Amino acid sequence: MFSSLYKMEAFKTTLKYIWNSLSLPCCCSVTFTDEMDSILGNNAAGGQRHVDPNVLAVLQDVTEVLEVAPCQESAWAKAFRLTVSIGHHGKLALKGEFESTSTIHAIVPEFCPKPMGWGTFKNDPNSHFYICKFYDFIEGVPEPSSFCESLARLHSSQSPTEGKFGFYCTTYNGNLPQDNTWCDSWEQFFSNGLRHILNIREERAGPNPELDALLPQLFDKVIPRLLRPLESGGRKIKPSLVHGDLWYGNAGIIDGDTEKGIVYDPASFWAHNEYELGNWRPERNKFTRRYFQAYHSHIPKAEPEEDYDDRNALYSLYEDI
Repeated sequence: MFSSLYKMEAFKTTLKYIWNSLSLPCCCSVTFTDEMDSILGNNAAGGQRHVDPNVLAVLQDVTEVLEVAPCQESAWAKAFRLTVSIGHHGKLALKGEFESTSTIHAIVPEFCPKPMGWGTFKNDPNSHFYICKFYDFIEGVPEPSSFCESLARLHSSQSPTEGKFGFYCTTYNGNLPQDNTWCDSWEQFFSNGLRHILNIREERAGPNPELDALLPQLFDKVIPRLLRPLESGGRKIKPSLVHGDLWYGNAGIIDGDTEKGIVYDPASFWAHNEYELGNWRPERNKFTRRYFQAYHSHIPKAEPEEDYDDRNALYSLYEDI
């Protein structure tokens, strides 16, 4: 992981504040860590955390902070999730997460937490934050039918990209910045992105002669053989907005609403919709064949269908390098 990129999440605290429109104090929950005291500010005398002004600016209706204290469960509490990253890469990562979540939320609002905003701490210009609505999750993975229906709705949305593949900004798959440069061809976009990830791997881990010997065949033979037929012979694929890092750890079941599955921590771009399912292939993933079947009950496999399993194996490489 980048030494300059951290995501720190810990216990919830209650931030009591006054809304412009209310005379009574309300509260919300924000995730803080002890390590963040230097960023958020700490009152040594009272031990009370203070919230950075730029964080409050995201919560636009807050006029006065009354208290920051350990959170107690409350039916009237408003909950938000605060993610913090450090340095240049951290800033780009949080911008990408905000833009990804905002785009998903605009299409299927119930499928992800509502994004509130992102920015840089006033008290520490090298530290950055992203805020979205917070949910308590229960253990497990979402039920396949409703989850895959929501995912299919996301993938079926009208593309505003005029047939291009890519995204408006850099997004991060974990700690890997993705090459989201716009391309007219899915084959070209996928090849560019995979080369980019391989270059990062070599920069971090050093050369791998055995892997390097296989790459010419991968890029010159395998990728054209499997992806070019999607966009030739009269065939065409519509760019679909994908989550971009949809493994079971980035999906949750909301406590109190077991029928509702949502996704978070996206690394989105406009892609071939089947790309999303490449991350479901490894046996370590908890998205079993039932999820594939549920998904394809809404969106059929692309033609040529006989290449489907090989395409899925190719797409899984992106996550396994």
